[in-house]
Amino acid sequence: MNRAMARRPEARGALQRADDLETRTEYLAFLLGSEAYAVQIGSIAEILKPLPITEVPRARPSVVGVMSVRGRLVTVLDLKRRFRVADTTEIERTSRILLVDAPDETIGLLVDEVLQVYRLTEAEVEPPTALGGEQLAYVAGVGRPSDGSVLLLLNLQPLFAE
Repeated sequence: MNRAMARRPEARGALQRADDLETRTEYLAFLLGSEAYAVQIGSIAEILKPLPITEVPRARPSVVGVMSVRGRLVTVLDLKRRFRVADTTEIERTSRILLVDAPDETIGLLVDEVLQVYRLTEAEVEPPTALGGEQLAYVAGVGRPSDGSVLLLLNLQPLFAE
């Protein structure tokens, strides 16, 4: 019996090493309304609590306004409005702004709440065709982490092209 127990830690170590060899991509998960979304963590420069935002007259409906971050102006987009999850912008205590680097500027993405970082294997990511219907350019796929949650994985580049 002692031999069997002695092998267990070794077996766990071997399984852990095999798991570490599997390629994983890190995604930052966040809420928009009641839906969970995620973006590759490498595209996020910083996560901020909302700062004072100045509205911009005649801006697109998804543009909340601009804010100053350490002396530089950042355009803030409301992803709920952009994805038609909600018509109005509500900034709550749990709201955060994800700073991302677009081709010509830094953009702030207003989200309802930041959840956590997921490390997904290729097997845990399904192509966007799994959603059925019309494929949106900014949807990179569907993440299905081992905890049973479902994440809509976003590709931010098409959002910046618009």
